[in-house]
This record gives sequence, structure tokens and C-alpha cells, in this order.
Amino acid sequence: MILINDISDAPKGKKIVAIGSFDGVHLGHRALLSQAKRLSKASGIPLLVYTFDPPTKVFTKGVPVLSTLSEKAELLAQAGADLVLAVPFNAEFAARSKTGFLEDLKRLEPERIVVGEDFRFGRGRQGSPDDLRQVAPTETVPLLCLQGAPVKSTRIRKLLEAGEVELARHLLGRPYEIRGIVVRGEGLGKTLGYPTANLETPPQKVLPPGVFAVRVRRGDDLLGGVANVGTRPTLKGKEKRLEVHIFAPVGDIYGQELSVTFLKRLRPEQRFEGLEALKAQIQRDIEAAHRHLYGRSTHSP
Repeated sequence: MILINDISDAPKGKKIVAIGSFDGVHLGHRALLSQAKRLSKASGIPLLVYTFDPPTKVFTKGVPVLSTLSEKAELLAQAGADLVLAVPFNAEFAARSKTGFLEDLKRLEPERIVVGEDFRFGRGRQGSPDDLRQVAPTETVPLLCLQGAPVKSTRIRKLLEAGEVELARHLLGRPYEIRGIVVRGEGLGKTLGYPTANLETPPQKVLPPGVFAVRVRRGDDLLGGVANVGTRPTLKGKEKRLEVHIFAPVGDIYGQELSVTFLKRLRPEQRFEGLEALKAQIQRDIEAAHRHLYGRSTHSP
């Protein structure tokens, strides 16, 4: 898969072009991309995914993202994209007329265009799928509905912001994941007997609040753990952070990248009267995470 950020870098020749923000590349997006890939295979020409960085609502409304650009590119490749065009979405791009967007689109030489039925483009969202048909035959894919509502990035974002990682998983089609670099913290977890990896995460990513059973990937290793996302009210913290206690010994991992997959919310973050109460709760959290991950407690044979 090739990732580019300028239309002039796209290779010459006919293409199937799928257009959208694709934040999170959720099940609704995958239905659209599946249709585009079928057209690509049937015609023997590549599938180019035309997307925006950041997604439109991140720029226009300041909401956090479900996937960074690198994560989105990986997910789009898994869904069958041969090329990804990630156009910078900024004030200049947002102000472009629908005619300007269509002129750019022509340069991609689309054989066929695939978009969601709610896709709009151009200044003030003036453009619709009907306008795209001026450039090439256009297929609109109906919104996928699950549990009585359309599967949309906004819906998933709200679930994650409420800590509802299991419900979000059903709409994403996979567990939610956050990647980050291990940085030094205050070392309190180690003092309490439960060392944690403090992750520096992309500032634009959604951080689901609470305590969770997680899987942690470090290189080729997949490990179990328990994660806390919050401000650490017992310690009168103010900055939201992600900390992970990994069950297996991992040695010195400062500076390494970890991928944390959120599997089950165990409880909301809460304030305790002191460190002993906090320590006791951490042990209960570890037991609960072990039961979820392995079907047994830490004390089971």
C-alpha cells in the first residue's frame, strides 16, 4: 500500500476511488471499502482511498480521533486499499468550492467513485454524490445500522468517551487500541508493588476513562495487563494519562512503543482515602482482569 498526501503524487491511470474521512475504519467504513474492492478486482484496476488528515470533524469541531493517520493507513490497507491519498484538511481546504474539489478529483482519473450516502464536500458541504457523477459513475453505499442506529465515528467516539469499550468494539469490528511511547513517571506504582508503564499517547486520540482489562503488544509479544486512564484523583492529579500494569516481567521498556488494546471496563476511576486503600483496589483490579483474560484469578493453579 502506498501513502501519499498530494494529488500530483498519484500514479497515472484509471482507479476506483473511495472517498471519506474513514476515522476509525469501523464496520460501516468496511462495508463501503468492501464494495470498492469488489469493483477494483472486477475491473483489474487499483483502489485508491481518498481521505482527509485530520478527519473533517476534528478540524471543524475539535473532536478527538479514533485513529491516527498511520493507524488509519494500516487499517485501510487491511481493507484492500492499494493507495491512500490523505489530503491535509486545513482552513484553505475547508474553504474550497465543490467545483474545486471536483477538479482535483478528475486528476485522479476515477473509473468509478464509491462514497457513503451521507457524503458531502466543498465549502458549506455544498457538494453531494450527484455532483460526483459529473466526474465518474458513482455508487453510494447505505449507512450500516447496528443496534438500531447508524454506525458512525461520532457514535463510537461518544461510547469511548464514556468508557464503553465493549460497545465500541461491536461497532469498530475490533477492540479499541492506543499506541504510545513509555516515558518515566513518578514511580509510585513500583513503590506500591505494582509497577506501571506510563504511555505518552498522541494528543488527538480518544482516551476512554476508567480501569480496564487490556492486552499489551510489545513487538511480537502479546501480554495481559490492567490499565488506568484518568487523572489519578487519589494523588490529586490533573492531567489525564494512560498507565498500564503488565502482568509479565518486561524489564526496562522506557522509550519503547506499546500498543494497548482495551477489552473490558472494570470500573470507573475513583478517589481513595489513602495509598493502602488504593493498593487494595489495584489488587482487586488485577484479579478481575485475570479472570476476564484467562478465566481464572491470579491465585488459581
